[in-house]
Amino acid sequence: MQKIGAQAALKSVSGWQAVDDRDAIRKVFEFADFNEAWGFMSRVAVKAEAMDHHPEWFNVWNKVDVTLATHDAGGVTALDVELAGFMDKIAVG
Repeated sequence: MQKIGAQAALKSVSGWQAVDDRDAIRKVFEFADFNEAWGFMSRVAVKAEAMDHHPEWFNVWNKVDVTLATHDAGGVTALDVELAGFMDKIAVG
């Protein structure tokens, strides 16, 4: 997978930001409660497994802090943009 870089990726996604000192993108999703946050993570886990592309994330109660980068490519790739877009889509619905 070819690296496209965080800055290029940010043109295709909304609300994400570049990570300092690393070619990665990050977003914190906030939900009404733990149940909604866990449901979001479960749906993302199914998609990530199907893509064989797994996020770095951290969950505390209603927040899910996600960082995306493709380790094999050394930075952000189209896989990260696809997964970020999926997360954005399901987070609002």
